[in-house]
Amino acid sequence: MAGTMIVVGLTIAAAGYAGRYALQAMKQMEPQVKQTLQSLPKTAFSGYYRGGFESKMNKREAALILGVSPTANKAKIREAHRRVMLLNHPDKGCLICYPDQLELHGP
Repeated sequence: MAGTMIVVGLTIAAAGYAGRYALQAMKQMEPQVKQTLQSLPKTAFSGYYRGGFESKMNKREAALILGVSPTANKAKIREAHRRVMLLNHPDKGCLICYPDQLELHGP
């Protein structure tokens, strides 16, 4: 029983020291992380719609998400939809996917 208490105490102490070390390391790395994030190319994602979604998607919002004109023909809409779906495919490493928001319903 006493041996178990010692092991539990040592485990808690080790976890505390590891957490303290991790927090100190994160504080030291913060400027480097900020600099790295600022150096990423912003143009890679600037062409996509960043607005909020309506409760029901309309043609204008779908066109903004796809990056086409609201009066675009079917071929352009299909190509843009295919491009967005390929970029957001879970098998391709998509981190956050909203396929139900990207589907177009009706003409």
